[in-house]
Amino acid sequence: MLRFFSPSFISTGFVAVLVGYAGAGAIIFQAANAAGASPAQISSWLWALGVGMGVSSACLTLWYRQPILIAWSTPGAALLVTSLPGLPMSDAIGAFLFSSFLLTLCGVTGWFEKIMNVVPQSLAAALLAAVLLRFGLDAFVALEADFSLVGLMLVVYLLTKQLLPRYVIPLTFLSGIAVAALQGSLVGISLDFTFTTPVFVMPSFDLATLIGVGIPLFVVTMASQNVPGLAALRTHGYQAPASPLIAWSGATGLALGPFGGFAFNLAAITAAMCMGKEVHPDPEKRYPAVLWASIFYTLAGVFGAALTGLFIAFPAALIMAIAGLALLSTIANSLEVALRTDSERDAAILTFAVAASGVTLLSIGAPFWGLVVGMAAYLFKRRFSTSG
Repeated sequence: MLRFFSPSFISTGFVAVLVGYAGAGAIIFQAANAAGASPAQISSWLWALGVGMGVSSACLTLWYRQPILIAWSTPGAALLVTSLPGLPMSDAIGAFLFSSFLLTLCGVTGWFEKIMNVVPQSLAAALLAAVLLRFGLDAFVALEADFSLVGLMLVVYLLTKQLLPRYVIPLTFLSGIAVAALQGSLVGISLDFTFTTPVFVMPSFDLATLIGVGIPLFVVTMASQNVPGLAALRTHGYQAPASPLIAWSGATGLALGPFGGFAFNLAAITAAMCMGKEVHPDPEKRYPAVLWASIFYTLAGVFGAALTGLFIAFPAALIMAIAGLALLSTIANSLEVALRTDSERDAAILTFAVAASGVTLLSIGAPFWGLVVGMAAYLFKRRFSTSG
C-alpha cells in the first residue's frame, strides 16, 4: 500500500494527465463550440471524457495488472472541429454513438487484434518512436522559449538520472514548477471546486451525418490512436489481449456519448509515460502510475473547471519539457527494438520516417500511413526473399 503512494507513481500519473489536457484540452473546447454546445454542455463533455477515461483506465489496469491508459481521441476532436458546425447537437451525438458502436464491433469480433497480430514488433516499435518523437524534440525546442526554466530542468534530469533514477521525473517536474513560481509564470490559476453536472442529449441518427462524421471519426480513432496505443503496450512487453481493450473503449463511448464522450481509445503518448523505467525498474510494477492517472482524470471530470484551470496555468515550456524528458527513454527503447532485426530494418525505418513526417492523406494521420508503407515494404521483401 505504501508503494502505491510512491512519488514516481503519483507524479507520472499527474504528468500524463497534465500533458493530455494541456496538449489537447483546447481542441475539446473547440469541438464542443463547433457543435453549438452551451456552457453546461461543454462542462458535460469534460465530465464524460474525464470520468470515462478515469474509470475505464482503472478497471482495465486492475484487471490485467498492466499500465493500460484510455484517452480521448485527439485527432477525432480535431476532425469534429471542422465537421460539426451547422449540425444539430442530437445528430452529432448520434455520430458519436455510431463511431463507438463500430469500435465495439471491432473489439468484440476480434478484427483489430487479427490485423495487429500480423504487424511485426519492429514496425510497431518504429511507429511508437515516430509518434513520440515530436514530444522528445519539443523538450529542447522549449529551450528557445524559456532557457532558464528548461535549462535547469535538463540539468536536474541529467543529475537525477544518474543519482536517483527512480525519481528523475518527479524531481525534474518539481524543479520546473519551482522555477516557474520564482519567475511569476504560474498565473491565472482558477480553482472553482464545483461539481460538474452531466447533461444528457437525446441522439438522432441522420444518414449523411453518420457517413460524413461517424465513419471518419471511427477511422481516425482506430488508425491514429488505437494502432500506436497497442504498439506502446507491445513495445514495452505488455501482452494484454487487444480485442477486449478496444471493445471496452468502444462500450465506454456508447455509455457516455449522449453526455459528450465522443470517442475513447488506447492512449499512446501518455501511456508510454507510465511504462518507462523511471516509473519502476520492474515492468510488472509500473501499473500504479496509471491508477494515479485515472484518479486525476476522474477528478478532472468531476471538478472540471478547477482541474482544467490548474492544468492550463502551467507555462507551455514547462509542459513541453517535462513531456519530452519523460518520453526520452521510451523513444530510445522503441528505436532499439525497431532496428534490432536486420531483415526488418528497411520496413521499420520507412514506418518511422512516414509516421514522423506528419503527413495527412484522406483526413487520416501519419501513423496509419507509416504502418501501411512499412507493412508494404515488409511484405514485399518477404515475397521477394521467398521467390529468390
